[in-house]
Amino acid sequence: MSTPPRSPLEGHPPTARLRLAEPAPAVSGRGAPKVVAEGVPTAVRPDQQTGDGRYPIAWLTITAPRGATPTATSICQCGRNLFAAGHHKALALIADHTDHKTRCPLRADLEGAAA
Repeated sequence: MSTPPRSPLEGHPPTARLRLAEPAPAVSGRGAPKVVAEGVPTAVRPDQQTGDGRYPIAWLTITAPRGATPTATSICQCGRNLFAAGHHKALALIADHTDHKTRCPLRADLEGAAA
């Protein structure tokens, strides 16, 4: 009695028994598999919210974790980018950011255009 020849890779069946994968049949019976789930739009639609024409120009970010040093960052599209760390410096930057609203050249142009 002779033993059958082993495949070059142990534990793997010979390649003659392998079958190629086939696509799963469509559940709906229409022949084509679904590409998109129900209710998902297939095209990008414009934003349905109508705005009043305003958009943000300046941002004030304040971080004050308990037991840590508070920080504040003031950023504006006019080029302003300031950072402060510490209780007193952060409070001063918050006040300066509020004052900047009246001095910013971008806001002055917008307010003048609306008048």
